[in-house]
Amino acid sequence: MIVTIHNECLTVDIEDLGAQLASVRSHQGTEYLWQGDADIWARRAPILFPVLGRLKDNTYLLDGVPHKIGQHGFARDCIFELVEQTDTQAVFRLTDNAETRRLYPFSFSLTITYTLEGNRLTKCHLVKNRSEQVMYYELGVHDGFRAPLEEHETMSQYAIRLPGLDAITPYGMDEKAMVTPKGETIPLENGRLSLTPSTYHLDTVILDQPPQAKAVLVDGQDRPRVTVDFPQFPYLGIWTQDKPFDTNYVCIEPWSTLPDATFVGRELSEKAGIRSLQPGQAEELSYTTTFS
Repeated sequence: MIVTIHNECLTVDIEDLGAQLASVRSHQGTEYLWQGDADIWARRAPILFPVLGRLKDNTYLLDGVPHKIGQHGFARDCIFELVEQTDTQAVFRLTDNAETRRLYPFSFSLTITYTLEGNRLTKCHLVKNRSEQVMYYELGVHDGFRAPLEEHETMSQYAIRLPGLDAITPYGMDEKAMVTPKGETIPLENGRLSLTPSTYHLDTVILDQPPQAKAVLVDGQDRPRVTVDFPQFPYLGIWTQDKPFDTNYVCIEPWSTLPDATFVGRELSEKAGIRSLQPGQAEELSYTTTFS
């Protein structure tokens, strides 16, 4: 099922599968969201919950007990209930069930609220622990944006700007997609980060605590086209497929937690940046995307 919200600037389609974006269109006809391609990357904007990234052996420990779970968790493949809708807002909810508890033994609710205001789309994630014990979780987003956005442009003309940075020191990643300690500092050419992470011999550019918690997709004239503000998310991933041709998309990914790493333990509670909620406790994590 597709749910549509709109205002004088944008029309936004959202799927109940994963409560994920399906389209973001300006009234001039520009499609901002990557539309998926099975030969490149079939997804569009999945939610990463209750884990993000790939775990070593697809396993985490909870009080010493191993639990198997796939890459990025299960929320992206679950149908969310539509609980409220207006012209400019849509609210979706996922609650635990027998299948989720097999992978992740907690009772929870995950409520996703999309709100349009002008050319800004805010996405709020409300996570509630309905269990009787402390609940640990990770949450991230994986929004893919078209690059270029216009027919006469090329991907190489586009870049990511990270305000406040003239160089980056990203984490590394090994052949099993485990994060490794930070590597070399890389200067940014005129403040611009290439859209091909393999340029830096990385699968994904992973940063922590960007000083302004902002990432901007700019075109060849350095005009902001997509701006993501994520002050509540301490980590940022930037990713596109490493192909011998232009993939024509880039993912800007605010994360609550660092993906599984060679320098952390196997217990879920030991993950870098892991979130925890007491029984009955809830918290919100939001970010805003501006389309120009």
